[in-house]
Formats: sequence, structure tokens, C-alpha cells
Amino acid sequence: MYIIPAIDILDGKVVRLREGDYNQKTEYDVSIADMIEKYRSNGTDFIHIIDLNGAKGDFSNQKSLFEIIKKTEMKVQYGGGIRTIEQVTNLLDAGIHRVIVGTQAITNPDFLQQLSEAFAKKDNYANRIVIAIDVLDEVIKYSGWMESSPIKLMDYVDKCLALGFFRFLCTDISKDGKLGGAAIDLYKKLLEHSPMIKLIASGGVSSMEDIYELAKFPIRSVVVGKAIYEDRITIEEIKEWNLKALTSI
Repeated sequence: MYIIPAIDILDGKVVRLREGDYNQKTEYDVSIADMIEKYRSNGTDFIHIIDLNGAKGDFSNQKSLFEIIKKTEMKVQYGGGIRTIEQVTNLLDAGIHRVIVGTQAITNPDFLQQLSEAFAKKDNYANRIVIAIDVLDEVIKYSGWMESSPIKLMDYVDKCLALGFFRFLCTDISKDGKLGGAAIDLYKKLLEHSPMIKLIASGGVSSMEDIYELAKFPIRSVVVGKAIYEDRITIEEIKEWNLKALTSI
């Protein structure tokens, strides 16, 4: 299991939200460029970036953010407001390693089918799509976690798997930004549902003890944000862990 450091961006600033609430944000006194460089210079080769403005349809961060990303040699897993096949294709063509799709895949029944067809002839592109599943009490949430979907969690997972998308980023909203521990029970249900799932855990990680607990299960990687910014997990610990990681991410 690999640890992926997270950078969430809102209004050009590095932030963390509590339970996905834009009104419960913590701003950190560090620039986006400096945070990315801090990770890079300490041996991190993979980062998770979410444009929180983009998730609400405001892409004002994107130009400056992409200029920063282009200067780094790290692999980037990127999400926030991805709504079209063209956006996904452009991001992958531009060198983004993985693109996260969430709201559009849930609200538009044809989107995943179209995405699958579009990438059928593009080598390994489907493997670079991450399906975001943001869950509160096993209800799928979308549009910045403000709306609820009537689609049952496992039905949605099955639909994605049938179309060739196996990589899932699962966030338990009740855990997010609270440093209260990861959603072990939720992840166990997903992993038991299908061995094809390549799971990325997210939300609630507060310490290396949580990392050790998650590593007991066949989870591919875990996204860690607030625990890093609050000095509960150090970049050095992440580097040491990832060097020993025996699984692909």
C-alpha cells in the first residue's frame, strides 16, 4: 500500500475541509508551489491534487496550477469539476497521470459508457481513470458533497467495473478532515464485494497507526492530507513507508 500526499486548493490557497464543508476550512500558510516542491524535494513521486473551486464549476485556479504541475516531475492524481470526455483526454494528454471523475459519472448515466468507448483504443487510458465514490452512511454524495444520489453504492461499483473502470477513490465523508481514523468497515465491504477493485482509501487518517491498520487489507494506496499538515505524519515517514511498499499504486 502506497501513501499519496494530498493538496486541496481553494481560491488559490492550500486548505483542508472538515466533512467536505466549504464553510469549515482550515487554511495553511504555504503556497501551492512550495508545498509541491516540499514533497518533491523529500522524495515524494506521487501527489493527489483536488481543485475545490473546480468541483463547484469555477476553474480560476486551473491555469496557474497547471503551470506549477508542469514544472514538477512527480506523478499527479487530479480531480475537481471534470465534466467532459474532452477534459479527461486533455488532462491525460497533458501528462496528468490519473484523472478523477465523480459528479458527472453519477449524474449522467451515459458518461461512463462514453468514456469507456472513447478510451477503448487508447492504451492504458482507462487504467488512469479514478472513479470517486464519496459516501456518507453508504449514500453516494456528489457536487462537492452537497447532493445525494439514489444509486445504491454497490450497484454503482458494479456498473463501473462492467465498463472497465477498476480504480476507485473512496472517501467516507463522516471521517474526512477529522483525524478520527479511517473507514475500515466501508473499505472491507468494497473489497469483499469484488476482487477486481483497486481501492484508494481517503479520509480520517490521523497517524501511522492508521496506515498500519489499512495495510492489513488489499488496499492499493491511501490519500493523506490533514495528518501531514498537522504534523501527525511526517514526509520522512511517508518516504520510508513508500520505499518499502510492495504493491503497485
